[in-house]
Amino acid sequence: MRRSCAAGRWALAWKLLAPATLCPLPVGTRHMNLKFLETFVWVARLKSFRLTAEKLFSTQASISSRIAVLEDELGVKLFVRDSRGVTLTPEGDKVLAYAERMMDTMHALKQSLDTGASTQGRIRIGAMDTVIHTWLSPLVARVTETFPAVEIELMADTARNLSEQLQKGYLDLIFQTDSLRHESVLNLELGSYPLRWIVSTGSIYHRDYASLADLARERVVTFSKHSRPHQDVLGLLHANGVAAPRLNCVNSVAAMTRLLRDGFGVGALPPALVSQELERGELTLLRLGPPPPNLPVVVSWRGGTGLELVDEVVELSKAVLADYAANVGPECMLLAPLKKGVGRLRSRGFGFSDRPWRKNLVGR
Repeated sequence: MRRSCAAGRWALAWKLLAPATLCPLPVGTRHMNLKFLETFVWVARLKSFRLTAEKLFSTQASISSRIAVLEDELGVKLFVRDSRGVTLTPEGDKVLAYAERMMDTMHALKQSLDTGASTQGRIRIGAMDTVIHTWLSPLVARVTETFPAVEIELMADTARNLSEQLQKGYLDLIFQTDSLRHESVLNLELGSYPLRWIVSTGSIYHRDYASLADLARERVVTFSKHSRPHQDVLGLLHANGVAAPRLNCVNSVAAMTRLLRDGFGVGALPPALVSQELERGELTLLRLGPPPPNLPVVVSWRGGTGLELVDEVVELSKAVLADYAANVGPECMLLAPLKKGVGRLRSRGFGFSDRPWRKNLVGR
């Protein structure tokens, strides 16, 4: 019964598409298994049988078997396999255009039939440490509230590693610092964290500095080596005549905060990460310019058929970050400017009371 329903849906989807824009496919494709077609689309996207097997909770042997059946049905070779992975043949590229449109139609059909069903599935989110320590928890809560049947998997890592995991298909969306240039990846800059020079109150580093060159004679604590903020701080110091700054690169926000509290050096980091320490007077913002460049927050994700849940979570992240920015103020988070044709969900804007350290950002 289930098989006949699937065949009926396939036939209906084909009738919806074929008259409008498509040439007839071989007769055998009218009874083609929809799961096999979905498998083909994912192999084409991920360029890997192994990654497709993980994505579809199947085995690599099963994925290979499905593709073999499709190739037999169509009478063409769909992929070329080599040591670098798999690539579409010219015929496979043509089939992909048809297959994606068929999957779009089937998805729309299922949505029209299952309007009362709750969204299910799994979403894999990766985030850099700064996001985890600021607004990721409210996002997880919002996703759980909106999609209670969706399983959330989290990964914390550096922006570079997160980007690699997304491109390999191990993550669905990531929050990091730079837009990715990849054919199937979408990017949106959400905002940025202002960075400041921060020291332990009353330490030997808590003093007036004549210039950045003067400050750079001290130990400077910043993010992991080769990260966006590390490169930005290094570039700023070089531009101000510091050839060999004493940079100490730390890949943990908790470790960085502890080092600053213990008076290890001068920190180049967002006040958002140490707002409580600033409020308690344990840490102090230095009145020295220019400050380090802001730390961008970019969401990158895979778009396409079957990934509508990811698009929904991206929209939720925009709303959650807007709430966070309204709560902490521009000293801690700046929203990215609206781009033409791109809307932003309105923040709830319930606001925090003003904090003493904000009233004098350049004070000692």
